[in-house]
Amino acid sequence: MVNLRTQSVPLADTSSASSGPIRRSAKSPQTLTTTPEESVETVFDIVTRGFDKHKDVQMFGQRAVVRVIEEEKEVTKKVPGGGEVKEMKRWKYFEMGPYDWLTWAQAKVIISAYASGYRALGLGKGDKLTIFADTSRDWMFTAMACFMQSITITTAYATLGEEGLSHSLQECEVSTVFTNAELLPAIKNIAPNVKTLKSVVYSGTADVKHLEQLKKDHPRLSVLSLDELKALGEKNPVPFVAPGKDDLALIMYTSGSTGPPKGVMITHANVVAAISGAVIYLDAYVERGVQEVFLAYLPLAHILEFTIEMTLLYMNVQIGYGGVKTLTDASVRNCKGDIRELRPTVFAGVPAVWEGIRKAVDSKIRGAGTVGQMIFHAAYNIKWWLMQAGLEFLAYPLDVLVFNKIKDQVGGRMKFAVSGGAPMPKSTQQFLNVTATKVINGYGMTEATAVLAIQEVKQAAALGITGAPVSCVELKLVDVAEAGYKSSNVPKPQGEIWARGPSIMKGYYKQAELTKEVFTEDGWLMTGDIGEWNSDGTLSIIDRKKNLVKLSNGEYIALEKLEANYKVSKYVHNICIHADSEKSYAVALIQPIEKEIRNLAAELNKTPGVDVDHLDYEELCTRKDIRAAVLGSLKDVAKSIGLKPAEVVGQVFLTFEEWTPQNGMLTAAMKLQRKAIANKHKVHVAAMYAD
Repeated sequence: MVNLRTQSVPLADTSSASSGPIRRSAKSPQTLTTTPEESVETVFDIVTRGFDKHKDVQMFGQRAVVRVIEEEKEVTKKVPGGGEVKEMKRWKYFEMGPYDWLTWAQAKVIISAYASGYRALGLGKGDKLTIFADTSRDWMFTAMACFMQSITITTAYATLGEEGLSHSLQECEVSTVFTNAELLPAIKNIAPNVKTLKSVVYSGTADVKHLEQLKKDHPRLSVLSLDELKALGEKNPVPFVAPGKDDLALIMYTSGSTGPPKGVMITHANVVAAISGAVIYLDAYVERGVQEVFLAYLPLAHILEFTIEMTLLYMNVQIGYGGVKTLTDASVRNCKGDIRELRPTVFAGVPAVWEGIRKAVDSKIRGAGTVGQMIFHAAYNIKWWLMQAGLEFLAYPLDVLVFNKIKDQVGGRMKFAVSGGAPMPKSTQQFLNVTATKVINGYGMTEATAVLAIQEVKQAAALGITGAPVSCVELKLVDVAEAGYKSSNVPKPQGEIWARGPSIMKGYYKQAELTKEVFTEDGWLMTGDIGEWNSDGTLSIIDRKKNLVKLSNGEYIALEKLEANYKVSKYVHNICIHADSEKSYAVALIQPIEKEIRNLAAELNKTPGVDVDHLDYEELCTRKDIRAAVLGSLKDVAKSIGLKPAEVVGQVFLTFEEWTPQNGMLTAAMKLQRKAIANKHKVHVAAMYAD
């Protein structure tokens, strides 16, 4: 039974003049957990356990592409000289088949063949294979094949640029890469820089031209499809090779928002310890003996998705693989999107996913007419009150009449969903809790094998908290005195979060000095995050230490906190808050939502009959009245949530250009490249401060 009043406990006599007491999970205050059961010490053990104990359970689902459908739309673009030109733009959509499932026994046959195939390519215990691919069943089977031969996997986001990919391959001296057929051109381009590269294995159907060009340009490379690798392994079978618990399971490259990607060394013991902490938490919410289902679509190159999947596989939860491009009905044609086809009971997302869902629902509500909006908001307010009072069961009639249609858009049977990767606005968490499913916050980082704290599902109505420490770590807050964050603060102790425990990384690969910078001599990982303890022993994240900026008036503002809050505006797709320590206010660089900007233009337009769908979008982003309206929206958000005057942005700039990893504005993990954005828009930043 979860005691929500005391979720973590302080250890006696562990405070100091500059730090608060060490706190542990109330579920395991005497010891830090290292394994979910004695017989499990490595990822190898988890996979073997599935092979032996659950061989007939259908565990791994995936959909096939039936066909690709192209649709055209006319767009208007400006041309040099001030004129306009109309052109047709094409969008690709997928028609998907039903989910096809494999049992653990069927998976064992495939994984064994892959494992033997990689051995035939020359890989052995301790060697490294890089997975540079989208999340899929093939991704997971490749990783498992490596674990079953004590091969270390290194990860690279499918969106990682060629420079970052080349860096990680060279640093790890990788000989073999697993990738998607669509990414073969990137391999061709970086191959000359990676002298150790010998083999490339790809999934999917390769473009003949790309395949031939790769083989022609780099005859030293063995290039095989997954089917060819499988056949190679079947001809050359070898037994499994069990790793030790202190062997490296993976080197996971962070997305590199402050420089080249860093390779985080994660041992088998780290992964298993993280699973132990997650299992103790999930046991209260994931039913054993009942077939739970998880939709996997986030990048497996991100530690959050990897650790969630490994934990759920241990707990015998079905995993159906999907993709961002096929997630919703709007993303596909002639079929349901992954989420409605699979109907998951457990789900995970990042704030960008939740914001997209909230804004899509909000847009439909605004189009429902006055009466429809009144009914929705009345039902919403009543249900939220009931949730806060612990009387959610009384909201059943409201669900039937109002909210079940929204719940159906996320499959209709979702018990709860975890949000991680970045802060989620409180208003978004509240909206989703009322309308769709209980969404809880998790807190962690790659260096901690994903998980440091998780919010209890029963406490989903407590907005903005990240929950108590999981049982495999202990946490403490250390003073950041110059910013006023002190562990002695009352009623909420504050400071930088330090973490220690068996799930904490071994270090950064080939970067001993950088490793020393983030670890203390007694083993504490300095996370760089600012947190505060709540009265019930839960943790809340305030911001990143490096993103605290002192304005000219002496006030500190937290950039990531403000970005998370301002994303609530219906006009904002992405936002970068910029603050100059010589100025008294911050400004906002915004990638807006084109549809909302066009709707705004229609509202502001004084000339009847103008077709705003064909107005130049770049020009709309520069219009003073549109910028003023967006700024007004941000100020309304600031007022509604009680931001301090120093936290209210003074000016905005709207960019018509999309921010992507490919153009360097985002990391491969879709986080802001703050410095790159500021450099690109330094003229616009200067203009905002001059206004």
